[in-house]
Amino acid sequence: MEKVMFFAFQGEPVCFAHAMMNVLEMKSRGFECGLIIEGKAAALIEELAKESHPQHGLYQKILDGGLLEGVCQACCHQMGTLEYAKKANLPLLSDMNGHPAMGPYIEDGYRIITL
Repeated sequence: MEKVMFFAFQGEPVCFAHAMMNVLEMKSRGFECGLIIEGKAAALIEELAKESHPQHGLYQKILDGGLLEGVCQACCHQMGTLEYAKKANLPLLSDMNGHPAMGPYIEDGYRIITL
C-alpha cells in the first residue's frame, strides 16, 4: 500500500483546503496517509475549528478520520495558536528543533508532498 504524508505549509485557506481534500481523496483510494500542519498553515487551526469557517467540514473530516498526524509546535508558537493546539489536544510535533522532521516518514516509506 502506498504511503503519503502531506505537509501543509501555506496559510491561505484555499491552499490548505486542497491539502485536506487530497488527504481525504487518497484515503478513500486506500492510501495510508496523513496531514501535518506546518508554517503559516498553523495560523489556521483555531479558525478552522469554528463551524462558521467555510472549510470547517473538511477539517472536521480530517480530525474525525484520524488523519491529522500533528501540528508543528514551533510554528504554532510563532503563529499564536500553540495554546489553542494544546487545549484542542492536537498532536504537537517537535522532533527537529521544534518542527516535525520529514526524515522519519521517508525512512518509514512515506512519500512526502508539500503544499
